[in-house]
Amino acid sequence: MASNTKPMFKILEKKMLNPTICKLVVEAPRIAAVAQPGQFLMVRADEPGERIPLTISDYDREKGTVTLAIQPIGASTRSMVNDFAEGDSFADVAGPLGNPSDFVKMSPEELAAERVVFIAGGLGTAPVYPQAKWLHEHGVPVDVIIGARTKDLLIYEDEFKSVADNLYMCTDDGSYGFKGVGTARLEALVAEGKSYTRAVAIGPMIMMKFATLTCKKLGIPIQVSMNTLMVDGTGMCGACRVSVGGVTKFACVDGPEFDGYLVDFDEAMRRSAQYKAEEGLANGK
Repeated sequence: MASNTKPMFKILEKKMLNPTICKLVVEAPRIAAVAQPGQFLMVRADEPGERIPLTISDYDREKGTVTLAIQPIGASTRSMVNDFAEGDSFADVAGPLGNPSDFVKMSPEELAAERVVFIAGGLGTAPVYPQAKWLHEHGVPVDVIIGARTKDLLIYEDEFKSVADNLYMCTDDGSYGFKGVGTARLEALVAEGKSYTRAVAIGPMIMMKFATLTCKKLGIPIQVSMNTLMVDGTGMCGACRVSVGGVTKFACVDGPEFDGYLVDFDEAMRRSAQYKAEEGLANGK
């Protein structure tokens, strides 16, 4: 049930984006004032709850809100989606944490030379949106490729239409848009004459691995987000260790985004599965 403590971070909007992903717009003016694309928040739903990292899916400085996209996997995310309604409040929202996307630090001259393609999958589609929006606002051409198994699982299509120069929807079963995975669509675009100075991939670990392999073949630099590995958001627990160029990094304090060419994806995939047994117990399985 929702916390009985004094309201601090009110849920202003709650909406299911598809059967498994919920969008929450939360009142957090101080965070919204300084948030940047690529960063994340630590959220505690109620007093006895655990703090969990959630990537920022949008922010509105004027309204003082931040947007979260949550897929109920563990006990805490299930509670956030199932037990909280519009008007309820979370106990704590801390942030923004982590490093912004690297293009945020570029000069206007550097940005003028960029042509960026995003490859998004599943829940990873949501945190791509503030990045694409930021680049659009700074005059950078942006193409976005969104992939899902079926049409019903695609999210954020309308939002991306307002910030992407070109939007490409992909489904594995061909029920909507391009039939096939996002990396196949990227290869087709390059074959048609498209060129990009950089790519950003956010989604399931296996998708980011193959996006990186595809971009390497095409000669496109790529950044990937290791946000799914994060647990405590401070680097203290060590759960989000990832090898980048043979050096141990922590997704929460050194990332969450890294050069995809340098990430050891096989190690990262093993690490991402390490708490599945505990999650199953928490969910009564």
